[in-house]
Amino acid sequence: MKTILVPVEESEALPAILEAALHVARRFGAHIEGRCVSLAYPEVIHAFGVESPALIESFNKESAEHIHRARARFHEFMEARGVRRSTGVGPASEPTAGCEEEVVPSYAAFGAIGRLFDLIVAGRPTKGVEQPSFAAVENALFESGRPVLIAPPKSLDIIGETVVIAWNGSVEAARTTALAMPILARAAKVEVLTVRDGMVPGPSGAEARHHLLRNGIEANATQVSKDERPVGQIILETAGELGADLLVKGAFTHGRVRQIIFGGATQHILDEATLPVLMAH
Repeated sequence: MKTILVPVEESEALPAILEAALHVARRFGAHIEGRCVSLAYPEVIHAFGVESPALIESFNKESAEHIHRARARFHEFMEARGVRRSTGVGPASEPTAGCEEEVVPSYAAFGAIGRLFDLIVAGRPTKGVEQPSFAAVENALFESGRPVLIAPPKSLDIIGETVVIAWNGSVEAARTTALAMPILARAAKVEVLTVRDGMVPGPSGAEARHHLLRNGIEANATQVSKDERPVGQIILETAGELGADLLVKGAFTHGRVRQIIFGGATQHILDEATLPVLMAH
């Protein structure tokens, strides 16, 4: 994982997001590239049929100021931690960072930009708070084809030492585990967690463990019973009991719209996780 993409927004969660990205960058000597996202006020105004050049100019000015402040916070964070700036394309042995001048026009374009990065780091959406935006996570998951590390609101001292894989036998779980292999290979402890009656047709947790062992990754398999709690809650609470500092989970096995409307493990974890979660779809 040599290239990490981070959406840079002016929010209270930005330090925790950058801290999560830096944890990974230090493990792999990776480059962190920040991209500011434009506030899409003019598009919203046009969608409602309002034609006001003065209003659009005012919103464009506000968006430019927002981007300027967000970019400054990115550079201040990295400089305070001794991360040197770099815009070069060659590999490095230590973390580097840079915040591109090019602005991402909308969250819809963010997933496409992420297709040539090894990892995307975004903040966990919080109810009642505009940023971090669910749209950033959603587009990264469904449009990039890359793994997305979702950082909790508060920073952790360690990420990736004790990893729990939430395994349910699905295509999404398999893809996420495969994309997480560089992190799993460097972890001190890996647990394959399954919830009884929470599986879909596919390989068992024991078989997933055997796959990891054949790849030189020491792993244990843990199975817990399904009870009256939601599966997502069981996963989070068990991961906490196992001392996890990273959860690896496939996203939206049962469909994004269904889970958003009716609930599901992925949506519960997106709403409630207090540890970093690596997801892919």
